[in-house]
Amino acid sequence: MSTLPIGVLGSGSGTNMQSIQDAIDRGELDAKIVCVIADVPDAKILDRARRHGIPADYLDPAPFKTKLEGPAEDRYIAHLRAHGAEVVVLAGFMRIVKPKLLAAFPNRVLNIHPALLPAFPGVAAWKQALDYGAKVAGVTVHFVDAGTDTGPIIVQRAVPVLDDDTPESLHARIQVEEHVAYPEALRLLAAGRLRIEGRRVLVAPETT
Repeated sequence: MSTLPIGVLGSGSGTNMQSIQDAIDRGELDAKIVCVIADVPDAKILDRARRHGIPADYLDPAPFKTKLEGPAEDRYIAHLRAHGAEVVVLAGFMRIVKPKLLAAFPNRVLNIHPALLPAFPGVAAWKQALDYGAKVAGVTVHFVDAGTDTGPIIVQRAVPVLDDDTPESLHARIQVEEHVAYPEALRLLAAGRLRIEGRRVLVAPETT
């Protein structure tokens, strides 16, 4: 398999992007982040990317506040294609992506969610889990489809909920697992080991 060209979309600090780049630097992931796009002008993910020499740009997502659609969606697709991205990684991207971007990168858009989907979709999933009284929380990497946090699941990692957990402490432990799960899912994709069959993602055995 050839090196996997990844485009990253983010809105915040970019710790998941960093974990992916760290895995690449350690030789654990045969991929290259070819560009980073943020929908927030001063998002820290842009500074992180530039420190690694990765092209990093803010692209205006207007006019919508919670989704990427219309001319903005076209700009994002064109930018990703111009940099040669074949896979799109959502790393703390706080917008709903729409069918046109999904069609431009079919079964090649990934997201990470801080819960064991299908439990606790949507925002502040760690707080949802704590409020519900769940004994186990976690993280899910999944392919993105037209729903919200409903795409086929690639990797999940569990995190126990402790009796003295606060939303902040639980979220911090979940983030540790996020930084393992995202590179793991991308390794499987880069190695050509993933196949979607209905709602399921099947993982082929590793070849020697």
